[in-house]
Amino acid sequence: LTFPLLSVSLLVSFGSSMLYGYNLAVVNSPVVHIKAFYNATWFQRYGHGLAPGPLTLLYSLTVSIFALGGLVGSLLVGMLVERYGRNGTLSRSALLVLMAGGFMGFSRELGSPEMVIIGRSIMGLHSGRVCLGCGAVHGPFLMSQSPTPHSQGAGEDFIFPNLRGFLGLMPSIFICLGVFFAQVLGLPELLGKDRFWPLFLSVVVVPASLQLLLLHCFPESPRYLLIERNDICRATKALRRFLGTHNVQDVIEEMKEEQQSLSSVEMVSVWQLLRDRSVRWQTLSVVVLNAGMQLSGIDAIWFYTNTIFQNAGIPVSQIPYTTVGTGAIEVVAGLVGCFTIEKLGRRPLIITGFCAMGICSAGITVSLLLQTALPWMRYVSVACVAGIIAGFCMGPAGVPFLMIAELFTQSHRPAAYIVGGSLNWLCNFTVGFIFPFLQMSAGAFCYLVFCGICLLVALYVYLVIPETKNKTFMEISRIFA
Repeated sequence: LTFPLLSVSLLVSFGSSMLYGYNLAVVNSPVVHIKAFYNATWFQRYGHGLAPGPLTLLYSLTVSIFALGGLVGSLLVGMLVERYGRNGTLSRSALLVLMAGGFMGFSRELGSPEMVIIGRSIMGLHSGRVCLGCGAVHGPFLMSQSPTPHSQGAGEDFIFPNLRGFLGLMPSIFICLGVFFAQVLGLPELLGKDRFWPLFLSVVVVPASLQLLLLHCFPESPRYLLIERNDICRATKALRRFLGTHNVQDVIEEMKEEQQSLSSVEMVSVWQLLRDRSVRWQTLSVVVLNAGMQLSGIDAIWFYTNTIFQNAGIPVSQIPYTTVGTGAIEVVAGLVGCFTIEKLGRRPLIITGFCAMGICSAGITVSLLLQTALPWMRYVSVACVAGIIAGFCMGPAGVPFLMIAELFTQSHRPAAYIVGGSLNWLCNFTVGFIFPFLQMSAGAFCYLVFCGICLLVALYVYLVIPETKNKTFMEISRIFA
């Protein structure tokens, strides 16, 4: 990869996937302080505090509203990307981050819990727009689905075929880094104190501001300029800069062929995709993978890590550092998956990941049930949480979205991304909202729900989904048939 191309790839991931990961974990550390703020504000307004049930409900809404904003953002992103391109969409989304940071940063000064909830929903709107949308602009350029003469009739080829898996999992690495940074900043020595939690929530304005400034140093996506805007001159200049060579005519010709093929291809709607019997198993696979990815329990781990460790009997003073340790394991596991996917393939990573998550979820249940009799079982709980995170980051974190691009042709791919993205956000909201109540009602047995889901998804992948590494769509379609 040339330096400009790698730089813009890192910039997009920095301002989208990393912020998404940060906002997944940022509500974990200050849970006690935010609940105390909600309770004190309620007392000032109405003369009495909140009961435990309503307080849990209000905080669960604060956590999960992020996913509802993401759902709305993901549904709007196609229109925004088509109209403004990658850079334009990123710039407008960065402005949303500045707005959200303002709401959350000044919420305590103005005595308004509503501002925290609104800020979280705006951050979700940003994540829905850039995580799915900018990958839809810049990802296809890096893994450019372009008809070429040597594609043997498949209608698919890639500028960087040997990096397809690596580039597909790059966003998951930045999600892991975002989670890790949130855990580090949440330490008591940094922003983990009561007086700093508004700053902790609003620190997202820093990377958003940097992205807003640096975007002007890079040209627009060549694919967007040529295919959407038919601006061959600017597309040629952008390609020369990104690829580091003056001779880009072959790539231009490939993009022109793609432009012609797209103009003759009728894009199917979501309803048409769901009714199309020829891709029935591919569509079902998208549903199973994306729903299972969020219902695996990983969101409960990210949103409520400190609470889980507290229930496991870890001393309160050690919980922040234990959480940071699991975050470090998460980053390492993500890197392992990123650098081994092209050697091992998609199926081994995703089956192993879901199996590990299922076994570790059962392990948490066993350790919680035995911790009274065996105090050392608390460390088994920590190991199981680390195992869930590592298993997720090695495969299930990024492979489902990568496989959408490999399971469908261009005509079906946008609708498949909408189905997968919508399920991701809906299941994210569901887990974030109901987990505290599930934990209160089922106790240690709540993790068995996640165990069952993980093992069923792994079984489905083993029985139904073929290996897609180095295969064209036609080859994959024949295997499904």
